[in-house]
Amino acid sequence: MDALIPFTTSGSLVDLVDKKVLVILRDGRKLIGVFRSYDQFANFLIDSTVERLHHKQDFADRDLGVLLIRGENVVALGEVDLIAEDMLPLRQVALEEI
Repeated sequence: MDALIPFTTSGSLVDLVDKKVLVILRDGRKLIGVFRSYDQFANFLIDSTVERLHHKQDFADRDLGVLLIRGENVVALGEVDLIAEDMLPLRQVALEEI
């Protein structure tokens, strides 16, 4: 019976390891990268990270590399659907245009 109870702690993050994720921080920044590791406090490490900036139907990515993020700063964290991502009606532009 206990095996049917879903994790509600940082243990639920194990399914996201080595997957592309979107992270929304308390300050409103949106980060996209590969989820590499986490600890019991939900602090985590993401690799190949970009900060995505949006304006209407345009977006630009600012390369950030590897980031260690404190769990208390995260508002939302979710896996990116790689197939649906390619179907979005967004246009990538240079960072200076945003």
